[in-house]
Amino acid sequence: MPQEWWKPTWSVPAAMRAVRAAIVVPSLFAIAYKVIGSPQTALYATFGGIATLVIAGFGGTRTNKLSAHTQLAVVGSLALIIGTLVSGTTWLAALVTVPVTFAIFFGGIVGPNAATGAIAAMFAYVLPVVSAGGAATIPSRLEGWWMASVAGTIAVLLLSPPAPGDRLRAATAELAGELAGRLRAAADGQTTTPAAMRAAKERLRAAFDAAPYRPTMLGTADQALGSLVQLLEWGASQVGDAFDGHIDLARSCPQDRALLRAAAGLFADTQALLAGQAANLDFAALEKARTLSAERLRDLSGRAGEPDARVAAAQAVHAQSIAVVARGAAADALIVSHRASAEAVEAERRDWFGFSTDAATAAAAPAAIVPANATPATAALAAAANSPRMQGLIGAVTLVRRHASVRSVWFLNSLRAAVALAAAVAVADASGVQHAFWVVLGTLSVLRTSAAATGSTALRALGGTVVGFVVGTALLIAIGTHPGALWAVFPVAVLVAAYAPGTTPFLVGQAAFTVTVVVVFNLLAPVGWTIGLLRIEDVAIGCGVSLAVGVLLWPRGVSSVVGDDLADAFRSGAAFLTQAVDWALSELMVPPAASIAVVRAGIRLDDAMRCFLTEQGSKKLGKEDLWTLVNAATRLRLTAHTLAALRPATSAAPGSACLPLAGSDGYAGAPACTGLRIEAVDLAGFYGTIAQEVSRPSPGPTTVSPPLLMTPAMPRQASTVDANAPVEASPELELPHPHLLWVQEHLHHLSKDAQSVSEPAQHMAEVRRRPWWR
Repeated sequence: MPQEWWKPTWSVPAAMRAVRAAIVVPSLFAIAYKVIGSPQTALYATFGGIATLVIAGFGGTRTNKLSAHTQLAVVGSLALIIGTLVSGTTWLAALVTVPVTFAIFFGGIVGPNAATGAIAAMFAYVLPVVSAGGAATIPSRLEGWWMASVAGTIAVLLLSPPAPGDRLRAATAELAGELAGRLRAAADGQTTTPAAMRAAKERLRAAFDAAPYRPTMLGTADQALGSLVQLLEWGASQVGDAFDGHIDLARSCPQDRALLRAAAGLFADTQALLAGQAANLDFAALEKARTLSAERLRDLSGRAGEPDARVAAAQAVHAQSIAVVARGAAADALIVSHRASAEAVEAERRDWFGFSTDAATAAAAPAAIVPANATPATAALAAAANSPRMQGLIGAVTLVRRHASVRSVWFLNSLRAAVALAAAVAVADASGVQHAFWVVLGTLSVLRTSAAATGSTALRALGGTVVGFVVGTALLIAIGTHPGALWAVFPVAVLVAAYAPGTTPFLVGQAAFTVTVVVVFNLLAPVGWTIGLLRIEDVAIGCGVSLAVGVLLWPRGVSSVVGDDLADAFRSGAAFLTQAVDWALSELMVPPAASIAVVRAGIRLDDAMRCFLTEQGSKKLGKEDLWTLVNAATRLRLTAHTLAALRPATSAAPGSACLPLAGSDGYAGAPACTGLRIEAVDLAGFYGTIAQEVSRPSPGPTTVSPPLLMTPAMPRQASTVDANAPVEASPELELPHPHLLWVQEHLHHLSKDAQSVSEPAQHMAEVRRRPWWR
């Protein structure tokens, strides 16, 4: 039987959070007000305690929590000082609120702890920026904030439930193990079922998507884990393409089976590294197996006695693709487990940040070579450029550049919050309300990613405030404003308010917080129930400001950003595909430059999707359609990435791969490279049309035809009429280069996947044509 909506759910972490707050917040208030004797210190200690213990919910190890709370204390101190200094002039306070708010919210791109701490840090700014008091009040305000920060941090470190373990890392290790087992079984000729691998993939996706923020931070190991998740999911897709048709590999060529065993070994090593065990990674053996498999693939000719050429070609191509994934996954696992060399870290960093080899050399200055006769100054500069601190700085700059765009949900959310809070500060000061910071807190608490969601939340906030006012008034009528009675009620009110977030409806949380506010301000200055009435007025003003900003700045919410980011992902992926095909066919002398844009677009799309899925209210676009489009964009990007990574397996001079496939009608007598490039351009054109459809659809309904289904790879078609007659060997021109088969097989699978993209894109276009209020 479903539980009623108004009933709280039981949560051990929430209960411990409530106990911490009920002990620490009243104690801080008592020390500051009764012992120190400073109402300013008492007020900031109380609100600082709520920010530290209730609003901020940092995760990770105790070390992670200590670091996050320390950063919150420092950022909050700076915000408090700035807010106090500008509070005397309304226009200056509103103006300064814009960059301060934007910086705090935009800083969430660093990681989940920075994101969850943003609103807590804003508590330290909104209270002083609309409160009376100049620079002389800064010491007492900082005293209260730091009392709360120190006591709150200690309480969190001492009174926290045991860490549940790294769910994401465990799920990643599980999928790596499933891939290893399935590849070994396939290489031994056993028929495998995909159920266990698919279940492990779903568990990994659930662990990665569980939070509204990417569960990886800016650190090198965190970036490696994010890359590893992506690689293993792609590896599962590749294994599914290869073996879900129950292909029997018992009679396939031994070189391909050896390559699969080598890849399985690296996946098993990846699992061991993630589990903290020792592993002996043999990258050289994998590369040797790749070379032997490629040479065998080139020898396939369709002669009598050979295995079916089409099946053999497909097996070889899939084995190469899976090997590329295994190599990258193992390299990332070394970094996650802190066992990689500086050179290995730098090589992988290029993939994470989307640098081609030359772009990375120019932009990231990796591993500069120092001449033997270099001066000490030159050597010192080279060492500084290659230092972990400099590489971290480069990563931070890259991260900021990636999100410094109106296509980034982080940028738009930060901008919207900055404008809304600046407007709230101006309205609060201009209206002359008694507790102006409640106006700003009201704006902050109800601001959501769309006008509809903001309006809905505003109604619940007002409803909760009214309920809290009624409860607080009844409480004051029952017990009066006697300090002893209020002190007795204070811990209980804090306990309920601290337990409410995440376990009760938003309305209940607002009501509990209102009761706490009524008690606190009656302890500071007994004014009775009127304090609750003032809070209703101020929260109503704040909600109105938030709703007005939502309607004016971003009425459609994050769904519009998802569409724009999908369009960027398709456009950049299409450009990456054409460049990757040229690169794999030795038509390019430098790696694909479009890899930079496609990585940025993919990460922005991931962030927008998280925001969309956690956005309150009904979704106008079906999740099934949306996931189809997101998965299509991801497959496009990873197919191009795989093609770009396949080329090093065999050495070829520019142009040497462009040999005609004798008797191949599919290429109309043109060289194979020309035909494959035309097919890649056609596919890219299709994805470009999809991008236009999901971003800026035409006024009327349109139809997007799926692309032509491309033929799978064939080593060579017999040029004789009798298919049973042996094929004469000749001509190196008649034997295709392995790259041709790799490219053709990948384009074949990509064109198959693209058949299901048109309809969801048209559904999204229909949604974007409607007015936002419908």
